[in-house]
Amino acid sequence: MDRPDTSLSTAPKIVLNTATADRQLSLDIAGMTCASCVARVEKALSKVPGVTAASVNLATESARVDVGASVRLSDLKTAVEQAGYAVAEQETDLHIEGMTCASCVARVEKALGKVDGVLAVSVNLATENARVKTAGIAPLAALLAAVDAAGYHATVPQKEATQTTVSTSSKEGRAVIIAALLSLPLAAPMVFDLFGLHIMPPGWLQWLLATPVQFWLGARFYRAGWKAVKSGSANMDLLVALGTSAAYGLSVYQLVADGHGMSAHLYFEAASVVITLVLLGKWLEARAKRQTAAAIRALQNLQPASARVRRDGVDIDVAIEAVQHGDLVVVRPGERIPVDGVVVEGASQVDESLLTGESLPVAKHVGEQVTGGAINGEDLLVVRTAAIGAETTLARIIRLVEDAQAAKAPIQRLVDQVSGVFVPVVLVIALFTLIGWWLAGASMETAIINAVAVLVIACPCALGLATPTAIMVGTGAAARYGILIKDAEALEVAHKVGVVVFDKTGTLTVGKPTLVEAAPFAIDDDALLQLAASVQQGSEHPLAHATVAAAQARGIEPLSLGGLTALPGRGLAATVQGKDVRLGSTRLMQELHIDLAPLQARAAALEQSGHTISWLAEATPPRLLGLLAYGDSIKPSAQQAVTHLHALGITTVLLTGDNRGSAQAVAQQLGITHVQAEVLPADKAGKVAQLKGAGRVVAMVGDGINDAPALAAADVGIAMGSGTDVAMQAAGVTLMRGDPVLVADAIDISRRTWNKIRQNLFWAFIYNVVGIPLAAAGLLNPVIAGAAMAFSSVSVVSNALLLRRWKAATAALPALLPLQGEGRDGDGSLALNITHPHPAIPLKGRESQ
Repeated sequence: MDRPDTSLSTAPKIVLNTATADRQLSLDIAGMTCASCVARVEKALSKVPGVTAASVNLATESARVDVGASVRLSDLKTAVEQAGYAVAEQETDLHIEGMTCASCVARVEKALGKVDGVLAVSVNLATENARVKTAGIAPLAALLAAVDAAGYHATVPQKEATQTTVSTSSKEGRAVIIAALLSLPLAAPMVFDLFGLHIMPPGWLQWLLATPVQFWLGARFYRAGWKAVKSGSANMDLLVALGTSAAYGLSVYQLVADGHGMSAHLYFEAASVVITLVLLGKWLEARAKRQTAAAIRALQNLQPASARVRRDGVDIDVAIEAVQHGDLVVVRPGERIPVDGVVVEGASQVDESLLTGESLPVAKHVGEQVTGGAINGEDLLVVRTAAIGAETTLARIIRLVEDAQAAKAPIQRLVDQVSGVFVPVVLVIALFTLIGWWLAGASMETAIINAVAVLVIACPCALGLATPTAIMVGTGAAARYGILIKDAEALEVAHKVGVVVFDKTGTLTVGKPTLVEAAPFAIDDDALLQLAASVQQGSEHPLAHATVAAAQARGIEPLSLGGLTALPGRGLAATVQGKDVRLGSTRLMQELHIDLAPLQARAAALEQSGHTISWLAEATPPRLLGLLAYGDSIKPSAQQAVTHLHALGITTVLLTGDNRGSAQAVAQQLGITHVQAEVLPADKAGKVAQLKGAGRVVAMVGDGINDAPALAAADVGIAMGSGTDVAMQAAGVTLMRGDPVLVADAIDISRRTWNKIRQNLFWAFIYNVVGIPLAAAGLLNPVIAGAAMAFSSVSVVSNALLLRRWKAATAALPALLPLQGEGRDGDGSLALNITHPHPAIPLKGRESQ
């Protein structure tokens, strides 16, 4: 059974958007064929009182509208219909329990009618069913909740849902076949002429074959064109209707005037073949556009329809919508995990590859988190539900990909402006072509045919599809590898990145440091570790966890604190058994005038080997107590990540609050060319802004709350999925796997996507710029012009689909030699001495586009 997905519905969606409006509605729009349609729908929606913003996407055939609380869906639907289009509708049947009289019917209808996205409701008391008509996919969870709130209970009848898209595609395919069969006898003489055979069907037979093609199979163009005219605009359908009607009308006139049509030159084949080719092109385009949404469908298919819930010791299967927070979900070997949660029983290997791109299964034990959509391995797991519906990681990923695919790139705004006047301009050119040829002494027949060629060759569809299809496929391809691009603006900026700034801890390193050495001065080892653990108990800092864990391993209990103060970027101040204790950086010790000489040499050696140093001292009187050295393993792919970036011609910078010696050691091991150490969290954003001021496009890569301001300050922020939600919200790109090698992949797919956009726009513009003058000059007959128009948009979509072949780089690259002109910054400045480009080394595993 195909079941509406309550959390992942594509339309209508209600999204809180307090910055600009009370909510956001997403509608499926039917009838759009070109970019001028997009502009017209956006204009119509924007005129509705209470609408603050409207964005229409031709590739997804949807509109996202920011509206105030007073705006009704019916108002938007009316505006769309008045513009000559339709809001795609779907009917959903519900079984209602608890109704006893007519007043119950009215009550249920009223409750359902108030749900956002509902257009009409009909409740039948005898059958105890409700039929709800919604704009797009039904918001099932909201419908069920509304019925429950009204005092009744609703369920979904167990029956097969209608496959609207497949049915429509089959219908369009049949129309193409019928049109082709009727047009073939008309087009055959053109082929015969090439071989010196002059075989022409009688005029009356041509008329009989062409008429059903023109007015039955081509009726869609007349309907859509007439709607455009009534709304005071024009579109591609109008061009096809006018052009083919002119050829058909001229042929009928010639046939009637000649009497039998044997000597007159008829153009029935032009009208019929053009309609056939346009229908074929639209069918192929629709098939190709469905492929562009493959990534979303693949993600949606990860959500199981049901879950096995353990209640009162009994395992029962329930619909996924019925799972509640805290429910115990039983996941058998080989099954998909239906919810986000925590393992409470069992241990298994879990395949998260389709969510994170991580190829190897991940071991999960009691107390560890699992993600809905992942595949359980060979052992049974019992998971306590922590997130359901739209709260789950999978739902958020899908929403992020949907937002990116629905977003409109800045360059598309210019294309929309051009497309908005494109069709009227073509109509004017066709009129001038007709008049020009006639004034030049050509026959009216020749003038009309050349004007027809102008009308049918013009293709605004390619312009409208050039950008959104590439964005859809590019962001979908990236999502397959766990690279989530927030919006089209982030995608556009990422392809221009010239400098990548890395945070260290948790980004290039594992982020789980351990205490590797405790060097006391004036106290013994246990006293040093006890004091340090006492100061750091309760802290969420990774170094604090390492200290407390080391103390626990040695059986040392922390002392009680009399007070604790965080010193941002420097350390901690605490009172322990009456002692004023400080734990932190060298800068903090210098502020307290602590003499570090006794341990300075050891600290320098530890820093040079890549360790992070923390000093412990008494503030009053100033007295050194010792130092703590921490080690954090570098991620296995970190060096490969830096190498890949250098191969792309990108400069790398390490920006960290850690000491300079440790930062330099890590940078040297990874090949990072610039280092900024001992930077306070509050100053990181300023350092990023300084880089931007040098004229380079800067990407910042981080994972922590402290990185959020720097991520927001960068031209594009890249957050590790293993990091905090705050960091991910501030970033334009999220790497679900937390693997730094994906940074280069994110930039690479951005570049390739933008190249596809350029190629598509170039083709779309050059096709019209060259084709229309050729048609006006009489160098293209209508059949050739129609064929070119029909396949121009198909070629644009097909070119974008090549991005599906893109693969993230996984093979290690040869190490790069030291680069001339670059050195490490030792004076604290961020002036980059970039006088090369890095050698362009082809990245293994990438498909050339």
